[in-house]
Amino acid sequence: MSINPQQLRYSKEHEWLSPAEDGVATVGITEFAANALGDVVYAQLPEVGQTVTAGETCGELESTKSVSDLYSPVSGEVTEINQDVVDDPALVNSAPFEGGWLFKVRVAEEPAELLSADEYTEFSGS
Repeated sequence: MSINPQQLRYSKEHEWLSPAEDGVATVGITEFAANALGDVVYAQLPEVGQTVTAGETCGELESTKSVSDLYSPVSGEVTEINQDVVDDPALVNSAPFEGGWLFKVRVAEEPAELLSADEYTEFSGS
């Protein structure tokens, strides 16, 4: 059973969102999603400067089991991608809440339907 960090918010597509600092939030996938994917071998992340929309696909993660779409939990402009994950996608599995973050986004609009850690734990059974 994983422990979902309390300070994060979660989407029903299994992405997490950090609290915004100076309007910029960090996005990653949850440990539950990383475990379900299996060993991640490739990460296609959005480009810096790209506008992402809450609930829409913005990249994909490929594992030894399948390819899974990556959804943005918020709308805004991508300010940074995690090059370490591009170079070593296994970070998504080994450290989904730390070094395995995916991208940072200047938040234009945060949807109300993001879940708290407790709500996400109940939703995912994790």
